[in-house]
Amino acid sequence: MKDKQDIAYSILELAIVSQGNTIKQTLNDSLALAREAEANNYKRIWFAEHHNSDSIASSATTLLIGYVAENTSTIRVGSGGIMLPNHSPLIVAEQFGTLAHLYPNRIDMGLGRAPGTDQATAQAIRSDFMQLAQRFPQEVAKIQQYFSPENKSATVRASVAEGTGVPLYILGSSTDSAHLAAKKGLPYAFASHFASTHLLNALRIYRQEFQPSEFLEEAYTMAGVNVYIADTDEEAERLFTSLIRMFVGVFTGARDPLHPPTDYTEDLREMFQHPSLHQMLKYSFVGSKQTVKKEIEEFLGQTRVNELIAVSTMYDIHDRLKSARLFAEIMVEINEGR
Repeated sequence: MKDKQDIAYSILELAIVSQGNTIKQTLNDSLALAREAEANNYKRIWFAEHHNSDSIASSATTLLIGYVAENTSTIRVGSGGIMLPNHSPLIVAEQFGTLAHLYPNRIDMGLGRAPGTDQATAQAIRSDFMQLAQRFPQEVAKIQQYFSPENKSATVRASVAEGTGVPLYILGSSTDSAHLAAKKGLPYAFASHFASTHLLNALRIYRQEFQPSEFLEEAYTMAGVNVYIADTDEEAERLFTSLIRMFVGVFTGARDPLHPPTDYTEDLREMFQHPSLHQMLKYSFVGSKQTVKKEIEEFLGQTRVNELIAVSTMYDIHDRLKSARLFAEIMVEINEGR
């Protein structure tokens, strides 16, 4: 009988700018979080790609990967993800190939097709964005070709990437990505921390259609979840109010820096119960360690994912570090009990 594998646990970092913080401080806090994650045996920390936002500092994803990899030792560092239609596959391959030489066996490359911004900014980044988004499978194939050792005989090469073995992950928030990841035999990460609707269906499609490849023998699934852990349920709910306000700002177009937490008033509870917001944040685990552990166990039983990737958008870095430590404790206890 095959031994059960531990459920891995990781972090997705957006480098959200809190009110009163500079971008420099925000990025320093991202490194502090990565170091805390490394000390608590997280598998990886990934950086998102967003553009034209006062409240998000993770724009130059590969630079942040290098910054964190240089200042940590063992944790894997990668992209969650590179929004491929924004970029030339050749340049992406050269960048990640370079990172792979500098930080061997520690770099991940997650690829997505969304713009990571509004339509006007997407057009400013690449005027042909929509066409490239439709060609996402072909653009992924180009990336794979540039990393292949067999590409040495090609006219166009990313020689620094060839044979480096950087693992590629398909990111998605719909069923389209599930079909692609399964067909290519690649690991699949679903953005259920803000797009919960298609999670279970996408996981089912991916597992049913998965084709073993040279990269992966068996299906491998990751799911994004919002995690807010504190000493008490009430304290965690207070921390969670910053995320509620941030998403309300997204809906209303007021994308300010992250607000400090407040009491979880009836008004905020009503905001969170709005169907659109509640659906987006369905997989948010908020409370004491005991409360969140129970919810995580239920989620793992429902989804059977191989890895959880936690998102914790909190105003104060000290609250984030504490939550990260407590989440690691939960995952260790869950794995020991399996």
